[in-house]
Amino acid sequence: MKNTNVIHYYLELCKPRILTLVLLTTAFGFFLAAGGKIPSLLALFELMIGVACVCSGSAVLNHYLERDIDAKMERTRNRPLPLKLIPANHALLLGVYLVLLGVLFLWWRINLLTSFLSLLTSFLYILVYTPMKRISWINTTIGAIPGALPIVGGWAAARGELSIEAWILFAIMFIWQHPHFYSIAWMYKEDYARGGLKMLPVVHPDGRSTLIQIIGFLALLLFISTIPSYIGMSGKVYWWGAWILGFFFLQKGFELVFNPCHFAARNLLKASVLYLPLLFALMIVDITF
Repeated sequence: MKNTNVIHYYLELCKPRILTLVLLTTAFGFFLAAGGKIPSLLALFELMIGVACVCSGSAVLNHYLERDIDAKMERTRNRPLPLKLIPANHALLLGVYLVLLGVLFLWWRINLLTSFLSLLTSFLYILVYTPMKRISWINTTIGAIPGALPIVGGWAAARGELSIEAWILFAIMFIWQHPHFYSIAWMYKEDYARGGLKMLPVVHPDGRSTLIQIIGFLALLLFISTIPSYIGMSGKVYWWGAWILGFFFLQKGFELVFNPCHFAARNLLKASVLYLPLLFALMIVDITF
């Protein structure tokens, strides 16, 4: 096996797309907590290094724990561990080392609170969310907690403490993940069923419960996303933008309700991918200019 192939396989275990989202949301939390500025490029760089290690290590451990499931599913059966392109024990050791290295580095170079939040994120993702996927459809809500913590970690890195603003950002991230991941679960429900994962569209195949959850969380997000304007985190530009983006996102949810098909679910997924960076960009523009 060529060295370049081995490197590619290990990088794949780190889930680069999820890593990118985590780093962006962490940096956004750091930026907002500092009042729309970068107080220290070195601190931001060190924060990114530590978070990248913890996130990558958690992803590798997730691959390790779900390698049997991945082998059964169409969309994951070609991953490195199901194909035995990398020894499973190597992945286990790599994941543990990366998580520990990242947590200790954040403690050393940033602060204890950020280090603790990164450890909590990894613990919830690996030891709570991952096994919960085999047990109950509530796993999506459980998984949304570690998914929303990185932005709080970024805030803690800049201020060394948490405030109401940090928890509002957490709430936005937490709620956003539900329509995002429910759309994925809808698109791949047959695959998840083959893997034995208790996703909501698998447990309730008629789709009614999934659609109710999607619309409910989209409606909640529409209102929660405007709170930053009421507590001084942002102004009118963000307020109007949040409403416009929220109604656009909600519209895609109703399109799935009225036409529950793969195409509508994919459109909802695309809308979720557009919504979050645009919402954060509006907040950055508002507090910067």
